[in-house]
Amino acid sequence: MTTMKAVRIHQYGGPEVLRYEDAPRPQAGPGEVLIRVHAAGVNPVDWKVRAGFLKGRLDYKMPFIPGWDLSGVVDRLGPGASRFKLSDEVYSRPDISRDGAYAEYIAVKESEVALKPKSIDHIHAAAVPLAALTAWQALFDAARLSAGQTVLIHGAAGGVGSFAVQLAKTKGARVIGTASKKNHEFLRSLGADETIDYQTTKFEDVVHNVDAVLDTITGDTAERSYQVIKKGGVYVSILTPPSQEKAAAHGIRAAHTFVQANPEQLGEIAKLIDSGKLKVIIERVFPLAEARAAQELNAQGHTHGKIVLRVL
Repeated sequence: MTTMKAVRIHQYGGPEVLRYEDAPRPQAGPGEVLIRVHAAGVNPVDWKVRAGFLKGRLDYKMPFIPGWDLSGVVDRLGPGASRFKLSDEVYSRPDISRDGAYAEYIAVKESEVALKPKSIDHIHAAAVPLAALTAWQALFDAARLSAGQTVLIHGAAGGVGSFAVQLAKTKGARVIGTASKKNHEFLRSLGADETIDYQTTKFEDVVHNVDAVLDTITGDTAERSYQVIKKGGVYVSILTPPSQEKAAAHGIRAAHTFVQANPEQLGEIAKLIDSGKLKVIIERVFPLAEARAAQELNAQGHTHGKIVLRVL
């Protein structure tokens, strides 16, 4: 086969620029694997790239395929690729500067791929890499969260937040999560020790002296978060880089994380999933041809867990 079905954009713009069409099937280059995509996760970065919000930071040759969260099966090995064998079930957060996973096939560097968790299907596995790695790297690499500490997680019911709540609990931390009231029972089921309704309560009125804040919202949430962190604590944003000067004025550290591919961490995450310590929450599944509707729902920002595209 020389072609495949894919969703591509030919110009930056709104959801209407997404086209479900025939596209050239990629080839596995040196050190790469060709993956037959079974499912692709949908994330905010997908529609931000589509809309041109990341132009200058990430510039793509048109047309390009969005989507950097996937689960599938190894179909071909490129020259020198040796970590996997044909038919291995794998998942990945591939290089965001290249064509993504809204497609039947994707060529991925084998250094960005890990064996998928055995206990879940491809739909659930595709929801994991980007969000779980973001939460892992924010909590453990940037915040250096440890047992007995307290972390405040903003947007705790979302894709990153729902993984962050659970990962923090596996580390033995105390977790406070902000979310709308309708999501509080859900957060408690994930292990949250305390929940705050951001629509009725200012978190800074009830939260004090936490060791860390993980912010998936930013905006004025960042400014208000500094005051609830104890001296020597840390504020971590996964969106806007925080002000180092303001953080220093409060006697805290500030960090920004932009998720990086890491197969070793994906391997650890898979172990947590297979041991039952990490649940994968799916809000809704769309067929690949309905990527526009999936991105529109994701952009609303009020989902439980993740949205996934079924490719196969």
